[in-house]
Amino acid sequence: MVDRVRVAAWSLVTFCLVAGSMFVTSIARAEQSDSDISWGQRGIGVWRYDSGSGAWVDLPAAGPEDPKQYKFELLCLDPGQNNFDKACLAAAADCKEGENGRPVRWFESLKILDPPAWAAIRPDRCLYSEKPTDVLEKIAAQIQSKFEQLPITPAVSGIQPFPHTLRGAETNFYAEASEQAFTVDMLGQKVVIKAEPVEYRWDYGDGATLGPGPTMGGPLPEERWGEKTRTSHAYAGTDDYWVVLTTTFRGTYSVNGGPDMPIPGTGQFASPFQKVSVWRSITRNYADNCIVNPRGEGCPGVP
Repeated sequence: MVDRVRVAAWSLVTFCLVAGSMFVTSIARAEQSDSDISWGQRGIGVWRYDSGSGAWVDLPAAGPEDPKQYKFELLCLDPGQNNFDKACLAAAADCKEGENGRPVRWFESLKILDPPAWAAIRPDRCLYSEKPTDVLEKIAAQIQSKFEQLPITPAVSGIQPFPHTLRGAETNFYAEASEQAFTVDMLGQKVVIKAEPVEYRWDYGDGATLGPGPTMGGPLPEERWGEKTRTSHAYAGTDDYWVVLTTTFRGTYSVNGGPDMPIPGTGQFASPFQKVSVWRSITRNYADNCIVNPRGEGCPGVP
């Protein structure tokens, strides 16, 4: 038993050393290639210096669109009698969570294939309606409106420095957003809707805007505040500016545990306004030596 504990302990130590070594190696590589590493709600992020634009950039956060298409077939349907085969139903998926349960089988195929090469998605699922085809068509027609009504949490806008920045200096803006899932009832069916952030638009409050685009930016280390990034902005005048971040979400939905099917449109959700106060810096030269004359102009505590 003692030997087993020792082996487990050494395994844990070895894992920690390897993981730590990988992390240190990643930082070293980043420093050698004009890159930097920062932490945020999304985890660790690597920044790269783009010599062409003179900005620090990160990778876009938007994922690719679904390359697949989907269809379903009713199981145990006897086309000759236009009814369900009771013996087949007894061996099919157990559809007893609601009235008029009907087993269905979903299929998927890559969109680029013509004709499609349909492959079954297991396990089989259920629809609860006397007319399953009609209920799916109705859900598909209503899903965009339902998606836009969901209480989706918009991205959190990060600002560096905040709440004050300097006129003419690059102020870094970035978004913190994540995928969200909601379970709703639509026409007696359990529908799971997933919302993925894909695009971001900043209104900086002075008339300047950025986006919509896939770049969400990211936090910079404090020693690099003031450097240009893909999402940074330099204010030309001193004032209080109200910044708005609008996030575009793309959605998918599944019916009763079926495949995640894309929602055709998107939804835009605005984050709360954030006030940025832009100041100007003043540099003055003074002739007094504060040690010799503590009350001299420009010395600490002297109005």
